[in-house]
Amino acid sequence: MAEAEESPGDPGTASPRPLFAGLSDISISQDIPVEGEITIPIRSRIREFDSSTLNESVHSTIMRDLKAVGKKFMHVLYPRKSNTLLRDWDLWGPLILCVTLALMLQRDSADSEKDGGPQFAEVFVIVWFGAVTITLNSKLLGGNISFFQSLCVLGYCILPLTVAMLICRLVLLAGPGPINFMVRLFVVIVMFAWSIVASTAFLADSQPPNRRALAVYPVFLFYFVISWMILTFTPQ
Repeated sequence: MAEAEESPGDPGTASPRPLFAGLSDISISQDIPVEGEITIPIRSRIREFDSSTLNESVHSTIMRDLKAVGKKFMHVLYPRKSNTLLRDWDLWGPLILCVTLALMLQRDSADSEKDGGPQFAEVFVIVWFGAVTITLNSKLLGGNISFFQSLCVLGYCILPLTVAMLICRLVLLAGPGPINFMVRLFVVIVMFAWSIVASTAFLADSQPPNRRALAVYPVFLFYFVISWMILTFTPQ
């Protein structure tokens, strides 16, 4: 009997093709490099070296921090919605303002413990305890702001009240009187409103919309207490 010819198109009789049969036909041109080095560009190295603060001098570090504090002061003096205080937070500015305010609230009498005025430690504790309480309240209300970011904003926004304290001390040099009191009252009210507006401009968006009033109310009380200490201050 004659053997039946195998049909090349018959799937039942076709021989299986190897899996990597076509790889032998592939050739790599000699012009295509197959080796190399993974290197960092020189510009990237220079940029990384410039951004590092480990090799800078102490003077450069201090000047850089002072410039950062000055920029944050400008954001408070000209309040607008910005993330500068939240992104680049620090506690140097609040510490400087708190110490300055506490020193200016000291009375000139020798026996300062019996004159009824606030002591340095009392002012320091009131400011920082109030800021910590407001921060915890903000976190409990569901605010998306960190602990130290809130302390930074509340501390920097004492700047208008510190300026008010400085003006009040200069006005008190003219002696007590009704006109003197009215001038100090006007200055304290304006700076109190300035602190409220500046702090809410940074903190309002970090709170849920239905709880912003609960978050702003403690801020109002915090700056009101400081304003009251400034208004009721007398040198003797």
